[in-house]
Amino acid sequence: MKLIPLAFAISAAIGLSACQSLTPIQDAASTTKPTSTQAKHHDIYTHTLDNGLKIIIKQDSRAPIVMTQIWYDVGSSDEPVGKGGISHFLEHMMFKDAKGISHDDYQRLISHFGGQTNAFTSDEFTAYYESLPANQFPLALQIEANRMNHLILTADEVATEKQVIKEERRLRTDDNPIAKAYEEFLAIAMPQSPMGRPVIGSMADIEGIDLQDLQNWYGKWYRPNNATLVLVGDITPDVAMPWIEKYFKDLTPSSLPKRANLNQPSHRGYTQAKSHQNVQVPSLIMGFNVPTLGSQNSQSTSEAHALSLLSDLADGGLSARFERQLIRNLQVLSSVSIHYDMLSKGDGSFTIIATPRDGVSLQDAEAAILAELNAITEGQITDDELSRSRSGLLSSLVFANDSIANQAISLGLLSTLGLPLETLHTLPQALDKISKSDIQAVGKKYITKDNLTTVYVLPNHTQQ
Repeated sequence: MKLIPLAFAISAAIGLSACQSLTPIQDAASTTKPTSTQAKHHDIYTHTLDNGLKIIIKQDSRAPIVMTQIWYDVGSSDEPVGKGGISHFLEHMMFKDAKGISHDDYQRLISHFGGQTNAFTSDEFTAYYESLPANQFPLALQIEANRMNHLILTADEVATEKQVIKEERRLRTDDNPIAKAYEEFLAIAMPQSPMGRPVIGSMADIEGIDLQDLQNWYGKWYRPNNATLVLVGDITPDVAMPWIEKYFKDLTPSSLPKRANLNQPSHRGYTQAKSHQNVQVPSLIMGFNVPTLGSQNSQSTSEAHALSLLSDLADGGLSARFERQLIRNLQVLSSVSIHYDMLSKGDGSFTIIATPRDGVSLQDAEAAILAELNAITEGQITDDELSRSRSGLLSSLVFANDSIANQAISLGLLSTLGLPLETLHTLPQALDKISKSDIQAVGKKYITKDNLTTVYVLPNHTQQ
């Protein structure tokens, strides 16, 4: 199980055993043709069933496999205070027994056909996937439709899995000093947005989640009108749609709750805090509150594109400003990285994590980073720098979407975030429209000290 889809972890192979209720493809699918509105976006087929289930199919016949993913539009940002981590908890429980199939049989079936399966949770979505030989893709549909409607939750399984999740939190966060400091940073940087809460939840929240909580969360969000089904691989809509209708069309939609507001006001004034952790070397986390493509801001699209280019100008490889100036020339930092994700439903953070060289204070390191960012926004950006940044972003996009799995992730992510499916397809043209002055304008607007939160990560014994 994962908290974010950085990579696909594959379940261990399990020996084959008989499974009575869920079986590989043997019967003929219905020949019913889809009747609701259909559309195509650059060889991407889209369709919505009458019950609200969104369907996306993309053919990629380079290998005889099909990646099936189902994305639920619910994550930690939807969770009430005190029940943090319930989306991730339910992700674990979805691999337990369902009507007609046990946990063991589910794993054995997938393994028998050489398949792969897992899931991931974020603050904005929860997704599940199966990768199977192309002639066995209906098995994934049958499994996902069955556990969307017939998951079996028991108090004993909840109690057992709770201990697993608590140990996961210990390994991922509590025993990881930088992850723990980053969790503290998010809470300070995004105090008015649920995006500042940990996806896995606090230890107290995890402990407080019970069977009834999970049943309510499952019944509230795990319905077809809150899901997107994505198929990518050696498959066509004509082959896939009859099977999709066979397993999903009779599932009942629900009335969905009102969604949380994901906006975070910016320019709240400079905030600086300390986080004492079990580290040997001090480091710092800096974050500016910024818009994304999903922000409720009329300028958010062009600003998100400009922020992405600004991120790459500063931290886009060995020739970028941070590496060239702060690490090699001035030698004030031993490491530095920027994270900015334009794909989000609401406001985000332009985040910098850096480690100073020996003898350089955190205050001096922070000042040097701000000075270099200011040099970009107030000084000169060369044609070569801008060209390299555009090329770097686009090449990363091409390589990231080369695999069938990542193509499915991109489509499922865009659909769940409510962004146009052609967003990444049109990104080259969008980036070409962003000028040097656009980059500098967005930097002057958002990359300012009155919009900055900084956390100094200090060794436990430091008394600063």
